[in-house]
Amino acid sequence: MLSSAIGPTEIVVATDVVPPGLQLAPLLVLLPLVGAAILLLAGRRSDRWGAWFGVATSAGAFAVAVAVVVTMLGLPAEERVVDHRLFDWISAGGLDVAVGMRIDPLSMTFVLLVTFVGTLIHVYAVAYMAHDQDRRRFFAYLNLFVAAMLILVLADSFLLLFVGWEGVGLASYLLIGFWNHRRDYAVAAKKAFVMNRIGDLGLIAALMLMFATFGAVDFATVFEQAPAADVALLTATGLALLVAACGKSAQFPLQAWLGDAMAGPTPVSALIHAATMVTAGVYLVVRSAPIFEGAPTAQLVVVIVGGVTLLFGAIVGCAKDDIKKALAASTMSQIGYMILAAGLGPIGYAFAIFHLVTHGFFKAGMFLGAGSVMHGMGDEVNMRRFGALRTSMKVTWITFGLGWLAILGVPPFSGFWSKDKIIEAAFVPVDGEPWRAWVFGGVALLGAGITAFYMSRLFFMTFHGERRWNDGSGDEHGRGPRDGVVQHPHESPRLMTVPMIVLAVGSVALGGLLAFGDGFVHWLEPVTGHAAHEDPVLPVWLIITLTLVLVALGVLLAWRRYVTTRVPVAVPRGSVLTRAARRDLYQDDVNEAVVMRPGQYLTRSLVYADRQMVDGGWMGLAGLVGSIGERVRGMQNGFVRSYAAIMLAGLLVVIAVVLALSGGADATDALTGPTS
Repeated sequence: MLSSAIGPTEIVVATDVVPPGLQLAPLLVLLPLVGAAILLLAGRRSDRWGAWFGVATSAGAFAVAVAVVVTMLGLPAEERVVDHRLFDWISAGGLDVAVGMRIDPLSMTFVLLVTFVGTLIHVYAVAYMAHDQDRRRFFAYLNLFVAAMLILVLADSFLLLFVGWEGVGLASYLLIGFWNHRRDYAVAAKKAFVMNRIGDLGLIAALMLMFATFGAVDFATVFEQAPAADVALLTATGLALLVAACGKSAQFPLQAWLGDAMAGPTPVSALIHAATMVTAGVYLVVRSAPIFEGAPTAQLVVVIVGGVTLLFGAIVGCAKDDIKKALAASTMSQIGYMILAAGLGPIGYAFAIFHLVTHGFFKAGMFLGAGSVMHGMGDEVNMRRFGALRTSMKVTWITFGLGWLAILGVPPFSGFWSKDKIIEAAFVPVDGEPWRAWVFGGVALLGAGITAFYMSRLFFMTFHGERRWNDGSGDEHGRGPRDGVVQHPHESPRLMTVPMIVLAVGSVALGGLLAFGDGFVHWLEPVTGHAAHEDPVLPVWLIITLTLVLVALGVLLAWRRYVTTRVPVAVPRGSVLTRAARRDLYQDDVNEAVVMRPGQYLTRSLVYADRQMVDGGWMGLAGLVGSIGERVRGMQNGFVRSYAAIMLAGLLVVIAVVLALSGGADATDALTGPTS
């Protein structure tokens, strides 16, 4: 059933009374934060036990999260939004900000996802990074990443949220560039860092607008006063928040960093793309619902950005041969679905978070599956050099396949229950304007079909079809020995496959469990509001049928092109659109032409002006004074006759000046006195 929520004037007010079980919440942040500090400070002494210590702190945070959620489930729905004030932080002028935690169903949903999936990724990384001499530092960064994300989602103010926001940005920079001895990896980390700073400017602008409008930046005050605020100010604030979300969640036009972020170790890709960083923008939009509901224009822009990005990512994913970059394009597209749903207003909030949770499982599983393939193939990432790996890596094939079916939205897998709800919600008229339903619903429907094609392409090119890797035989089905290193694909160790199996189980069953009886929607009601039915412009059964038909067509087309037809190892030229998609639809070229090059020219011009005009002017003046000093210094020669001549010359100059100013006899009288 599609739902709409309470309006901004009916927001549940958080209570400051903290039940005993919820008082454990600070440990959620403290455990991974202390873990990161210990691992960084202990240095090489923690090399033996550092990895498992990092796992333990993340697992401990998950255990605390379970305890907090169990306590919340024992409370009435209207008491599940709690502000836990910890200590005063900033008191300056009219601004008073405390460090506190907002513990509610929305924040705890993220906490459970981050800590559970994050712990599985930690376990996987123990084996994946086993031979890296700096793995202790790697786990310290993972812990820091988890702690920063938990600060972000548990903050009770936009300012404290900004602290977590920046912490996630820092941790992502450290992890993406973890192997920074390679220049391309270091450049990728810098690119992600710089593009996210652009998004951060949006959040800073939103903070300033909130303080100017409401005199505060805490959630309780801002959300309480938002319904009565000026629409123009709310629109500006909403658009600023959207810029921040675009940067962190890789939405158009700030999405170009995501593919390059694959430079980091694969566990990092899984953590960033599934459970943490890229989901932060979705959280920000849903958490800021009262602002967006008071600014319809900003809300419409959110939907447009989500729709554009979901198609953008899907098209790019169709042409990527790097398995991790294809998954990155998929993440961009799926986050686009979530942003679109969040922009639909009350009817889409719960579905955006629902898809975020299921996506966290099946996408993390597929990223770990990609890492398993790389592990068995000598770090090869080019899918054109894979093929037929299902016979050598059965566990990876099965678990990856279950994630593939989930993202396609095949019933009864998780994606069917979450993504299809977003498609249905997109077909619901907004403000009595059915054209929006047809446009947004059509975009969401088209995206499902393209998703089926590019994800099937990835799955078939990797695990099916003929062998295209070098096993040393040199037969016509594989690359000969002269083409590179001989490869012997094999299954990954249990520390890697067990997390993949757990995530695969979630890919199969989690969506149905959360959808049962609209349980997940009801769980989020204290934040997103009470459910009320609204009908889409098409019957629900027809929307589901059309979606499944498009999915089937996408799978069939991929099967014919990448299984029944031989896949060339060399990259074919392809169509104009294919070549554009390989270059991310020229987004980097546009950024370089519009932003980077003009910025370089402006910087160089300013530097030139500074050196030639500002520095040149002052240095010229200094040179003039120095030159005069050199000439004056020559007069100081120690001879009395020179000094006497100078004194006489000075006296003559004085007389001449006086005569010139006073004129003739008057001047003579002035010098000698009047005659008798």
